[in-house]
Amino acid sequence: MHVCLVYDCLYPWTVGGAERWYRNLAERLAADGHEVTYLTRRQWDDGDEPELRGVRVLAVSGRSALYAHGRRRLLPPLAFGLGVLRHLARHRRAYDVVHTASFPYFSLLGAAAVRRAARFRLVVDWHEVWTREYWREYLGPVGGAIGWQVQRLCLRISQDAFCFSRLHERRLLDEHVHGPVTRLEGEYAGSLTPPPPTPAEPTVVFAGRHIPEKRVLALVPAIGRAAEAIPELRCEIFGDGPERERLLDAIRADGLEGRISAPGFVPTEEIDAALRRALCLVLPSRREGYGVVVVEAAAAGTPSVVASGPDNAAAELVADGENGFVAPSASAADLAAAIVAVHRAGGALRESTAAWFAANAARLSIESSLRAVLAVYADTGAPSARR
Repeated sequence: MHVCLVYDCLYPWTVGGAERWYRNLAERLAADGHEVTYLTRRQWDDGDEPELRGVRVLAVSGRSALYAHGRRRLLPPLAFGLGVLRHLARHRRAYDVVHTASFPYFSLLGAAAVRRAARFRLVVDWHEVWTREYWREYLGPVGGAIGWQVQRLCLRISQDAFCFSRLHERRLLDEHVHGPVTRLEGEYAGSLTPPPPTPAEPTVVFAGRHIPEKRVLALVPAIGRAAEAIPELRCEIFGDGPERERLLDAIRADGLEGRISAPGFVPTEEIDAALRRALCLVLPSRREGYGVVVVEAAAAGTPSVVASGPDNAAAELVADGENGFVAPSASAADLAAAIVAVHRAGGALRESTAAWFAANAARLSIESSLRAVLAVYADTGAPSARR
């Protein structure tokens, strides 16, 4: 089977849950003997071209910054969508399956425009389905209305839809997406039998992009407040993004340079080591389509603290008091209280976190999702194949 994966970002040139999902999916499909082409945007320097074993990586649009003022720019996804359209128009009969991210939409629209004259099956990952209210908040009244309508247009395209949470499964069904919906529960690509958890150091870890939705700035006052109960508390904030300078300013303004470090992007191995020794992972995001880092922390026996919210699917991965805590909000008081609760729970919470991972590892593994993906690819009776 020849599969074309479509996403405008490629790990590790950009870092995030979706980036890792597509890279892991590409490598798993190739390892299973499928021909895999990965269409993306150019993100690398000359001489630093990607090398994914068994995967052909093609840049169909040029290199450009994705974000401006903490929000996605319009031009890069538009250029990428046009690149996808041109490529698929030229090679429309080369692929059995075109598997694309829904967001930022133009690549999905490009694939849909070509499919009528092609033979490929169209599979779409809906990591998130935004509400009308969130669109308005994100882009303002006019831009939000346009974004909402473009999303609705994409939902009306005949497709096989994947999602990664109960939250977004419900939204897809409520919006009457045009095709069957499959909820994939696994994105974790590590060992299903990790070593026993190690004793925790008094360190909180954050790993992710520094964008407004991740609310990384909320960590600064929360750590200061939690340190009143845990004097030895430290925090390591990994990642980069448009909020980074504001984060560094906030650390300095609160006089926490000796307590909070923000080294930027570091190798995956360094983040893994930090998670293994951490007191907890704190993910104060307002919006998450899945939250694979919560599963990665649990694999190390490290509990997580997440913030409750209507758009945060990561809360589905935390059983309160078993593998972490769901804070009522991302306020300094609520995050600090959850961090202190983890500290007081001690080794018992690390043991129950490891037990939670052992009980759920197979379900949350990328292999479980890969089986579901391949079943959809092969199902010739579903709507996407009966054009």
